[in-house]
Amino acid sequence: MPGGWEWLIIVGVLLLLFGAKRLPEMARSVGQSARVFKGEMKGLKADDEAHKNDKTDKPETTDKPADAATPTPPSALPTGQQTSQEPTRTPQPGQAERPQ
Repeated sequence: MPGGWEWLIIVGVLLLLFGAKRLPEMARSVGQSARVFKGEMKGLKADDEAHKNDKTDKPETTDKPADAATPTPPSALPTGQQTSQEPTRTPQPGQAERPQ
């Protein structure tokens, strides 16, 4: 660990390299970057813990749920039934239903 004289020499070299005006700006940006990094790491840890808790609480299933939005293909329907290609429309209040 550097002592007092070592820190003084390091600060002197930095002053010579970057100037007195740029050092506070650089220190501010380094501090801000460290805070952002620390916050992101905390967020990642919290996400990992939440993900682990979700996995242990819910048993995994391999069955896919049936999708109600998927129409039945015409070949799977009994003879004489067909699916309509147009969605069913409900008339808005005050509108007359048009014949098709």
